[in-house]
Amino acid sequence: MGVRHALIDVTPLRSSRQFRRLWIGRSFSGIGTQMTLVAVMFQVWQQTQSTIWTGAVGVAQAVPLIAFGLFAGALVDRTERRRFSLIMTAGQAGCSALLAVQGFLGHVPAAWVLVLVAAQSCFVAGGGPVASTFIPRLLPKEQVPAGLAVNRISFQGAMLVGPALGGLVLGALGVGGCYLIDAVSFTLAFYGVFGLPSMRPEGEPSRPGLLGIADGLGFMVRRAAVRGALLTDLAATVLSMPISLFPLINAERFGNNPRTLGLFLTAIAVGGVIASLLSGAFTRPGRPGLTMLCGSATWGVALALFGVSTNPWLGLAFLVLAGAADTVAVVSRGTVVQLNTPNALLGRVGAAEQIVGQAGPDLGNLRGGLVAGATSGMVALVSGGLLSVIAVVLIGATTRDLRRGARSDERITEVRPAPAPGLAK
Repeated sequence: MGVRHALIDVTPLRSSRQFRRLWIGRSFSGIGTQMTLVAVMFQVWQQTQSTIWTGAVGVAQAVPLIAFGLFAGALVDRTERRRFSLIMTAGQAGCSALLAVQGFLGHVPAAWVLVLVAAQSCFVAGGGPVASTFIPRLLPKEQVPAGLAVNRISFQGAMLVGPALGGLVLGALGVGGCYLIDAVSFTLAFYGVFGLPSMRPEGEPSRPGLLGIADGLGFMVRRAAVRGALLTDLAATVLSMPISLFPLINAERFGNNPRTLGLFLTAIAVGGVIASLLSGAFTRPGRPGLTMLCGSATWGVALALFGVSTNPWLGLAFLVLAGAADTVAVVSRGTVVQLNTPNALLGRVGAAEQIVGQAGPDLGNLRGGLVAGATSGMVALVSGGLLSVIAVVLIGATTRDLRRGARSDERITEVRPAPAPGLAK
């Protein structure tokens, strides 16, 4: 009975046909997205033989998300969300189709490939925030944590399957084949979104432009649980993101074995899948804020232990633990944010989550590289892990609402500030 209680709760997939359709569509399009990422990196490297250009792929993805995310979130809170999602999905599918065309034609400059990647990321900047508004509308509040966990395992499945499948397709059909499969996978994404009901924001719509963004930022600052959840994510990623340190740790500690290096990322993914499969253990209890804090602290501890580990298998075990802790933290953070945010603000808060999720790991990898350059890989990992634990403890100690968890038994409302004289019409 205890084991069954700990297994992932698939009630959202059984109880809501609309959520099930959406989940199926996003699962398959997520695999296509990962295949495209592999194909883009391969194509750019083949054309340039430059790590600067391959690094620019990440920049092309990140800049539109950070630059346009908050504006897109405010627009999500002003428009009919189903229609907006269809437009964003169509834009992403169109960019994948154009990537496929240039992939089959060949001899297209790498700069144009990055332009298409950046254009697609502009649509992702709107697609992410609007997708975050669907779960609270389609599921009752008590099923929101389970819905987020089901989405998480879909994401992790795509991370595991997509790159491997992308490599196989690259060998058989080339980069154009990968891009074409991604473009076709968006038909299932359309299948999911078409099944949704009309979704207009509840309450007053977002004010236009910067005023709407200011309202969203003001809410996130005032609502302690949401503020604490986002700060916890930043603390865990900025202070202890380990990815950029893996090659150095592998060279320092494990003889620069490429097989070991590949297992590092796989171990984190395996931990995440295990945690997702056992997510009933942390989605059913009613303290998501406290669960998030514990998961984030465990992430830091596990990475610090990996930093001092000299045994490859023990090190991989700590990375599995880190991956599991990350999934616990991500799902619980999403629960806190969803249940503490009024419907009228979900787009803007979802945009902020997306920006934090993009910028935090990038800054964390930069921090790790700088510290390791001045000291060593071990010092960078251990110091980052311990600093993140200290930061998480401080956030938890100063945020009572976060320790109490999401207020799922209350109807959350937010009064919109009155327009400032002379600033709004």
